[in-house]
Amino acid sequence: MTYLKKPEMIVYYLASMYKNEEGEMVTKSPRGEFAVRILRKKRSKARWADLDYKRRVLRFKKKFDPLEGAPQALGIVLKKVGVEARKPTGALRKCVKVKLKKNGKIVTAFVPYDGGLLMIDEHDEVLIQPIGGVRGRSFGDIPGVKYRVIKVNGISLYELVSGRKKKEKR
Repeated sequence: MTYLKKPEMIVYYLASMYKNEEGEMVTKSPRGEFAVRILRKKRSKARWADLDYKRRVLRFKKKFDPLEGAPQALGIVLKKVGVEARKPTGALRKCVKVKLKKNGKIVTAFVPYDGGLLMIDEHDEVLIQPIGGVRGRSFGDIPGVKYRVIKVNGISLYELVSGRKKKEKR
C-alpha cells in the first residue's frame, strides 16, 4: 500500500479505488441510481480499443476481403508461381495466381500436397478458401499468401493427387 503525500488525509491506494476522510470508498467510475447513462457511454467508448470489435462494426472483412465475406470462391488460374518461404526455411512454396470470377481481383493461392501443382494448368477453374491464419492473415512461413486451392475443375485436389480420380479436360 502506498500513502498519498497529504498528511491530514491518509488515503490508501487500492487499484482504482480510494478512501476519503469519512472512510467511504471513492472510485473513478460513477456509482448509484443515475449512473447508467454515463457508464454505458464510457463502456462504448472503451470498446473501440478492441481490434475485433472495430473490425466487426466497421465491416472490414466485407470491404477489403477479396472473397467479400464468402467462405470460398471460384477463379481462373493465370499462372503458376513459386513463393520463397520466410527464414530460416528458404524453400519454394508452390502457388498459383488466381483471378476471381465474382469481382475480377487477383489473389495468390497455395497449392497443397506433393505433386499438387502438376495437377493444375493455366486457365483451369479452381475453388479457393482462406488458409486459416489469425484474423485472415497469411499462414505459417508463406508471406502474403492467404488462400489455398481445394478443387480443380470441380474435382478435389486431394483425390487428384492420390490418384482416385482423373482430371477432366475443359
